Amino acid sequence: MMHTHFTKYETARIIGARALQIAMDAPLLLKLSDAELKEMRYDPLKIAQRELDDGVLPINIHRPLPKKRFDKLKEVKEEEIDDQKIIEKEKEIEEEIVEKAVEEGFAAEDDVDNLGDEPEAKEE
Repeated sequence: MMHTHFTKYETARIIGARALQIAMDAPLLLKLSDAELKEMRYDPLKIAQRELDDGVLPINIHRPLPKKRFDKLKEVKEEEIDDQKIIEKEKEIEEEIVEKAVEEGFAAEDDVDNLGDEPEAKEE
């Protein structure tokens, strides 16, 4: 008989553990007559199955459950920044990059002078 509240793996584990106890001469939790024991051929697995089916095993199963946590979303505060300040900051960063490029030898000073100029259109 299958138990609906245990999975097949839990049932196998319970019966196996109890059968091992019975094989090691643990006391039986059911009062079985000698005729019933002979019919089961004193098989610890069959005795453990019968104990489980009759519901006399004092056993609890602790199953891990998924954590159901919810994080509250915090309100995002937006800073209002003037477009002119952003443009000035970008120019500062660009100048620092150009200076580093010249120091490292990646760009010549002549190239830096023409950096802000618009490229000339080629006529074909």
